[in-house]
Amino acid sequence: MSASSSAAAALDAWWDDVNNSPVWQDRTFHALAALYGVVAVVALVQLIRIECRVPEFGWTTQKVFHFLNFIVNSVRSTVFVLRRNVQLVHPEIFQHVLIDLPGLAFFTTYALLVLFWAEIYYQARAMSTDGLRPAFYTINGVIYTIQIVLWLLTWWKPVQAVIILSKMFFAATSLFAAFGFLLYGGRLFLMLQRFPVESKGRRKKLNEVGYVTTICFGCFLIRCVMLVEIVPSSLVLFILRKLPPKRGIAQYHPIH
Repeated sequence: MSASSSAAAALDAWWDDVNNSPVWQDRTFHALAALYGVVAVVALVQLIRIECRVPEFGWTTQKVFHFLNFIVNSVRSTVFVLRRNVQLVHPEIFQHVLIDLPGLAFFTTYALLVLFWAEIYYQARAMSTDGLRPAFYTINGVIYTIQIVLWLLTWWKPVQAVIILSKMFFAATSLFAAFGFLLYGGRLFLMLQRFPVESKGRRKKLNEVGYVTTICFGCFLIRCVMLVEIVPSSLVLFILRKLPPKRGIAQYHPIH
């Protein structure tokens, strides 16, 4: 019993040393900056590849998704590289904006993927999609407005209750996004399952939807208690790495 207590005490002491060490903090920040930077580069490369493959279709949902991924991860990488400088920014509210704004853009990025799947699902079932995009813009507008109000409250009266409320709001948006993936990703997956999957391409598309739904649903649930952005970003970019067909293939009809 005494040996285990000594080991636990030694572990706690080691963690305190690491947690309070500027060297370890800088290494952690730089490692996170590198990881986010890699994901940003991958998203940019994928965007360029898609643009070179089908430039005639303009800004499709797929292109916007990769562009937003690039923006979110680039800003995160920059913030981690300059973390020491960010901590010196005054007034302090701007620190919250720099740290929180990429999280809002991250929500918009993956809400766009949910919208894309919802449009596919509704079109396949011959249902009207007219209300989907207005709902997408309205939801994002409400979320950004609430966050701006929380920033202003934090600036006006930076008490612990407002900071906790802001964290709870981020958790709620993550839970909402997880529900969206479960609802429309699950619906699309079940719909695709009803069709024959003899062809390799159809089976691969079914697997893509299943993997992305599972990964994003799980990660957004985890994000309710801890900020996890790099995992879904990197995995989804890998799963959705396939380019659209070249011009002239009639089966490709982009959703704008």
